[in-house]
Amino acid sequence: MQQALAIHSVQCFSTMNFHRKHHYFDHLRRNKQYPFPHSTSFSVSKEVKVSASSKQKPPQVESVIGDDEDELLLEKVIVVDDGGDLGWLPAFPHVLTASMANFLFGYHIGVMNGPIVSIAKELGFEGNSFLEGLVVSIFIGGAFIGSVTCGSLVDKLGCRRTIQFDTVPLILGAIVSAQAQSIEEMILGRFLVGLGIGVNTVLVPIYISEIAPTKYRGSLGTLCQIGTCIGIIASLYLAIPSENDPHWWRTMLYIASVPGFILALGMQFSVESPRWLCKAGRLDEAKKVINNLWGSSEVDKAIKEFESVLKNDGDDLNSSWLELLEEPHSRVATIGGALFVLQQLAGINGVLYFSSLTFKDVGISSSALASLYVGLTNFAGALCALYLMDKQGRQRLLIGSYAGMALSMFLIVYAISFPMDNEISNNLSILGTLLYIFTFAVGAGPVTGLIIQELSSSRTRGKIMAFSFSVHWVFNFLVGLFFLELVQKFGVAPVYGSFGAVSLLATAFAYFLIVETKGRSLEEIEMSLNPKFQGKRNSE
Repeated sequence: MQQALAIHSVQCFSTMNFHRKHHYFDHLRRNKQYPFPHSTSFSVSKEVKVSASSKQKPPQVESVIGDDEDELLLEKVIVVDDGGDLGWLPAFPHVLTASMANFLFGYHIGVMNGPIVSIAKELGFEGNSFLEGLVVSIFIGGAFIGSVTCGSLVDKLGCRRTIQFDTVPLILGAIVSAQAQSIEEMILGRFLVGLGIGVNTVLVPIYISEIAPTKYRGSLGTLCQIGTCIGIIASLYLAIPSENDPHWWRTMLYIASVPGFILALGMQFSVESPRWLCKAGRLDEAKKVINNLWGSSEVDKAIKEFESVLKNDGDDLNSSWLELLEEPHSRVATIGGALFVLQQLAGINGVLYFSSLTFKDVGISSSALASLYVGLTNFAGALCALYLMDKQGRQRLLIGSYAGMALSMFLIVYAISFPMDNEISNNLSILGTLLYIFTFAVGAGPVTGLIIQELSSSRTRGKIMAFSFSVHWVFNFLVGLFFLELVQKFGVAPVYGSFGAVSLLATAFAYFLIVETKGRSLEEIEMSLNPKFQGKRNSE
């Protein structure tokens, strides 16, 4: 569960004014030469329609509808708009299908929480803490390799085919693990699963962001986090029979292969990213996808944006890793890596590890029940992120999330450091733990993976995401490796206090170096950040 929450893996906060601050992204404003509209919703805008009604119709168009009838028709359209905006609906089935990969991620994390003792006993390494840790941590090694290789795969094959190919190690890994008769077979199966998960954690956010309408890109992107939460909860629920059946873990791992087959089949009926299709020269297919998902009125404007970016970046499918050393890619990659370093050093893995002990102090001795409380809290935070991502924006949620995480850590430090009644101390610790997990799930979890690919260029998006997630897996491993040693040497309070300090640092980082991408198309963001495009525009 630690990795599941730390990957993605959001409230209403005050608006920050960035126009007076000087930082790299300060010039991220509306492109005046290419003032493309950002909302790709199918809904009718009330403001636009009302203003349009006051304008004269073009002389060559003759209306056979009277003024009164025209106004009545307009009122009916506006009423329909007030009833609900369904511009997200055409893309939703494709996003939901891709999110099955995140369900698998959460399931594979949770599936080892309870049965590891039964697995160790049956395969003959019971009591060997090193081998038990290896079975769990080899997953991270596979995920690291998967993240590194994903950047090149998606450039050549596109998102849809890469996701389908990636189901092979996910399915094989689950089956090999379920049939394992030795520790070596179990390690191989877990490595294959990690390899597939490493690819998906990079690829699925890119796919969703490239097919989602701009207006709903953030909310639909949050389905990655929600899918992970549901996967964790499902694995915890299915693990209940393992308390009475020591061989139940094999059934759980066989079940893990089923979503892989569903994902492979579902992606066969899903669309390819229109941005990748345009880059691959398949313009007619790109127009068809845009028409089906965003509406016919968006086709020409979207294609014009795509071609403007390709004209400056180049339209070949093979970007080089060395391009990450050039501007603006180097700065985006640096910020992406830094966001994941801060996310991990803010202590999500340590808090999750200690959460079971915290719950035991208040009488909840069942680790499964404690994990369920944590999973439900994470799920509630992800739902808040779904609602607020495109309303409050990415930057606000990051700032508020890390501020809430810092407050939670300091609350726990206060509860365990100052003399008070044990019951009050334990309750404050529980409150701080749940508040920390909730605020993480609301911003630091889902926003990090979303905003990195939004700031990345179309040409290097896959490789920047691959680099950033590789950094994530490295620091995920390091924090898990040294956390207990630091607690034993310094105590819980100093370690949690350092987590709070890092969270405050992350709050400042988000305030000064992250700008709002809400409501901006990926192409407009890229053209605003690309110095080549800026120089060309100025020369014109």
